[in-house]
Order: sequence, then structure tokens, then C-alpha cells
Amino acid sequence: MTNNHSLSIVILAAGKGTRMKSNTPKVLHKICGREMLYYSIKESLKLSDDVCVILGFEQERIAKAMQEYFGDKIRFLIQDLENFPGTGGALKKYTPKHQKVLVLNGDMPLIQASELEQFLHTNSPIVMSVLDLPNVNGYGRVVIQNNEVQEIIEEKDADSKILALSTLNAGIYCFNKEILESYIPKLANNNVQKEYYLTDIIALARKDSVKIAPLFVALENFKGVNDKLDLAKAEEILGNRIKESWLKKGVLMRLPNTIYIEEGVEFVGECILENGVSICGDSKIIESHIKAHSIIESSFVKNSDVGPLAHLRPQSVLENTHIGNFVEVKKSTLNGVKAGHLSYIGDSEVDCGTNIGAGFITCNYDGKGKHKTKIGKNVFIGSDSQAVAPVVIEDDCLIGAGSTIRRNLKKGEFFVTLGKEVIKEGFFYRFFNKKL
Repeated sequence: MTNNHSLSIVILAAGKGTRMKSNTPKVLHKICGREMLYYSIKESLKLSDDVCVILGFEQERIAKAMQEYFGDKIRFLIQDLENFPGTGGALKKYTPKHQKVLVLNGDMPLIQASELEQFLHTNSPIVMSVLDLPNVNGYGRVVIQNNEVQEIIEEKDADSKILALSTLNAGIYCFNKEILESYIPKLANNNVQKEYYLTDIIALARKDSVKIAPLFVALENFKGVNDKLDLAKAEEILGNRIKESWLKKGVLMRLPNTIYIEEGVEFVGECILENGVSICGDSKIIESHIKAHSIIESSFVKNSDVGPLAHLRPQSVLENTHIGNFVEVKKSTLNGVKAGHLSYIGDSEVDCGTNIGAGFITCNYDGKGKHKTKIGKNVFIGSDSQAVAPVVIEDDCLIGAGSTIRRNLKKGEFFVTLGKEVIKEGFFYRFFNKKL
């Protein structure tokens, strides 16, 4: 697929999305780790060098979020929601760069460029997407005769004969530039909502005998997200696509239906994911084994095994390392390390050959700020020990079980915290007033 320099794409993303029942703009709700609008833009850029996003509600917030991904590859236009509300009003000030204009919605995250490209293969001044689904509610009906669209009738205005039609408006259109230039100025807001509707162009064009071609599309790819239920369904579909893609590239997944992988994740080489695993953010996994029910967030893992039931929080870097069950690592670098059981390693650097016993904790927070722990090579840390940061433990140190390390340790030192032992014979029986 190549970028088509004769196509402009405009994405409508000005609405609030009240049915989401959220303070977050609808198009910024995330699916598999990325905002809905991200996916529309990503697929659009595969087809066009002129992608414009129409903003209104929370415009600065949305623009900032998308610029972090796409920079100056996209442009923004602010809709005058007060004077020109509605999908038609969104295009009042829009000027396309190219002859063909594809109009998308920002709440359709399942759209793929390969299907959008089909709009360009139909030689008609207007091409509109149509679903063929019997017994479905919530869509306007499309009247088609002789393979041409004759009329769009909103569901609330349809009689029983029209409601029986299975041809539904999927909401995406491709216009010749001249069509928009001619009919956008003619749109009126003489309706109950007092909005300017893009669908009114169809009626105006039909009066002028303009040919309108239907393009039949699949619901799975063209379904909009209007509420949290739609959001959950869309995430399931997209998540399955992501997993299927990585399975085909050689990632081994056990019970893939239980595994969650986000859009920004990358796998290299032969990787194994066991059941219940979640890989999130911009994590990169190379030649590693992630065991059951482990969570990895925005971390780098190479030639390592993690879990089961381990948690790598953001900015963790593991190479040639074993992380066992109930171990949490945060913002730390571990190279050639073994941490098998029940430990927390945060804001730390741990070098090769070091073995961390069960129950070790880096005490990295003093109530005001985070501090670093640095552990050298070939260090042995006994169980139930703590390192109170900031602290440096040099190479070849041996730390006895139950120790609290509050000072730096020099190379080769042995360190153990010895508390005074208290033994009282027969105390149990005296305390509970029982006989021996």
C-alpha cells in the first residue's frame, strides 16, 4: 500500500460524546493502550499526505495528545460549534489539498487503510459506505436503486417499509472536491437539533442528478464507538488483531484469549507468553519467556524470564535476568540478576551475578523524594533484607539474612544486622496460664 497524493482525508473529532458518561473526550478514550483517534489518523496517513482533524470540544487537549504521536504530519481545524454545529458544520471552513476527499469519524478505531482504499476504486462524484445488516437498530436506512444511492432516511423518520431495509448508513463518505465546494454552503440547519448535517449533501446532490455510489463494508471495521459497551467490544476486536499479528510473526502464546497486548508493544525473536499475561505501553520483549499472570508496563526485557505473577513497572530494563513470582521491579536496570521471590526493586541498578534472596526490599522513598540503590556484581543478599536508599553496595559483598543496610558497603565486605536475642524458658505457659 502506498501513500496516495491525490487524496485528502478529514477526520471529524469535535464532539463531546455524552453517551460515554466521562469527562474525557470520546476520541481520547483508549483502546489497547492508544486513543481511538490515534487509530483513525494512523490508518489515514497510510493513504494520504493531507490529513486534517476537525476539533471542537477539548480541542487543545486532543491536539496535544495527537501531536505527541504524529507531530506535523497532520493538521487541525477548529469547528465553530456555536454558529455551525453538526457534521456538515465541521466542514464549513475546511479546504482540502487534493481532488478526492475522504470524510472519516474519529470514533471508528477499527477502520483499516486497506478498506478505506476501496473508496478510491469507485468512479463516482460521491461514494458512501453502506452496511448490509437485517434487523439492526440505530442506523439510518439507505435506499438503493440500480446500484445508486437514492436517499438516506433517518430511523426516527422511517415508516415500516423503510425500516425493513437492511442497507444502513455506515457514516463514511468520499467526495470529489467540487461536490463539497458546491454543497457545503447550501447546507441549512432547519431541523430539531439546529445542526448542519453532512448527510443533507446526499439529498441536495440527488436533486441535481449527481451519481452516488454505495460501497458495502463490514460492520466489524466500520462500527463507531458511542458508549463504554462499544468501547469494550472494540478493544476485544482490536486486541485479537494485535495478538493474531504477533502469532503469525512467531510469538508463542498459551491460551491467547487470556492475554492482553497493547498497540505499542514490540516482540523480537522467539518469545513465549503464558496465560493471563499483560504487556502494556511501549514495552519491547526480546527472546524472553513471560510466565503466567505477569504484568509488564513500558519496559525492556531481553533474554530473560519473568514470573509467574511478577510485575515490571515503567522504565524497567532486564537483560539475562530471572525474575520470579511476586517480584516487583520499577524504574530499575538488572543485568544478569536472579531475584526469585517476593521482592521489590525500585529506582535501582543491579549488576551481573547478583542473587537477591526472598523478601528483599529497596526502600527508595523517604516521604519526600525517591532515592537510588546501586548494587554491584556478584553480590549475595540474604532473605528478608532491606537497602535504605540512597545506598551503594559494591561488588562481591555478602549480606546476611534479616539485614537493614543504611550505609555504603565496600567491595568484598560481609554485612549482617545482629539484634540481641531474648530467650525466656517456659514463657508460653506463664503467659497463657497453662501447665507444662
